[in-house]
Amino acid sequence: MKTGRNGEPFLTRSEIWRIEKYLRNLFRLDTITLLERPKQTDSVEVHVGGEFIGVIFKDEEDGETTYAFQMAILEMDLPEAPPSRAG
Repeated sequence: MKTGRNGEPFLTRSEIWRIEKYLRNLFRLDTITLLERPKQTDSVEVHVGGEFIGVIFKDEEDGETTYAFQMAILEMDLPEAPPSRAG
């Protein structure tokens, strides 16, 4: 297992490419790009059309590797609910 500066799992360029390809196929969206984070080797930034939308973290535990996508949504960015959905 490759680890970064602080012992965290290290994302290789091959993994980054594979995850980006997976997300593009899953969401049918070619504008998804993953960008390395210079100070964090266990994660990459996720961008859609050049806009930052979240982070993918790598975790290795009990011989299994997983990738977790974390996306924060600001309440102010949400559309207003129609009256039929209010409450």
